[in-house]
Amino acid sequence: MTDIAISPLDIPVHIDPSGSDEFCQAMAVRNHLNALTFGTADTALDPAEELPRWQPTQFESYQMLVATDEGHVIGRGDYETTDGDDGDTAWLGVYVHPEYQRRGIGSRLLTEVEALAIADDKRQAHVYAPAALSDGTAIDSPTGFGSIPRDSAETRFMLAHGYSFEQVERVSRLPLPLPGLHSLVDRAIDHCTRDYAVHEWAGHCPERWVEDYALLYSRMNTDAPSAGLEPPADVWTTQRIRENESRLIAGGLTPVVAAVEHVATGSLVGFTGLNVPERTARAITQGNTIVLREHRGHRLGNLLKVLNLAHLQRVAPGHPSIVTYNAEENRHMLAVNEAVGFVPVGYEGVWKKELR
Repeated sequence: MTDIAISPLDIPVHIDPSGSDEFCQAMAVRNHLNALTFGTADTALDPAEELPRWQPTQFESYQMLVATDEGHVIGRGDYETTDGDDGDTAWLGVYVHPEYQRRGIGSRLLTEVEALAIADDKRQAHVYAPAALSDGTAIDSPTGFGSIPRDSAETRFMLAHGYSFEQVERVSRLPLPLPGLHSLVDRAIDHCTRDYAVHEWAGHCPERWVEDYALLYSRMNTDAPSAGLEPPADVWTTQRIRENESRLIAGGLTPVVAAVEHVATGSLVGFTGLNVPERTARAITQGNTIVLREHRGHRLGNLLKVLNLAHLQRVAPGHPSIVTYNAEENRHMLAVNEAVGFVPVGYEGVWKKELR
């Protein structure tokens, strides 16, 4: 067996049209593993869509390590964090091609991305580890909602490296086009009071709403279920919103958004967003969805979901599906998704390790 080299990946500015550069190869490893786990290629990330996210920014930091065998990428380690005084958490990921697993390569990659986090003085690391649907012996989530396979390679790997199991995220898929969408829209509107109004946009958020939009993004970490993960405060400014939108659009993704306004205050109190690829053969990824706690109980989440699906059908029809990720204890949002037609294709175990 040849020696497996692990080294930092110099993120390219442009994608090699041949798709043979190390960034593209690293994306292919991740996509192959997820397709095996979830039984669908709809969770695949396109290198051209992802590349802008990996470019330098003042708000977030991204680094990737690659494991190579005779010049071919066979594994990768991801390091992501937010910058600033509250940025005490690192999000890590490790992917090793099945033909190279059980050789210690994953452990080497994890140790090295953890070292990046420690060097940045991060307090904790979070890992989202894909887990297939299974009828076998399971480990129940400490939240009381969901479970992951006890004997899977991912579970054994995370436990062996000192991580605690904190939460389950459900990965769900909605086939498109959605039958009966107009009826769903009509019912959602019938249940909405005149206290609220819905606004839609594709691309950049209208200037009128950008401050409210930034606040909603900031509330994602405090209002969404987080189990024992202790996520850091993650403040979004209007500048960060604009940069994030520009990165998505530069990669060929159009944000398609529905937001709800509380009429009495003139403020946005919820939104849902879809990141829509240019190529209609590609699946759509569900972005953030939030309704502020103080405005829950009015079926606004359902209203936003179905209206944005109708919005999508008008501005970008023809895609095969939407993929979304939700914490298993977020029963309200899961119920909304299930009522629309989302079905589970797999799960992610969410793991945490204290680094200091």
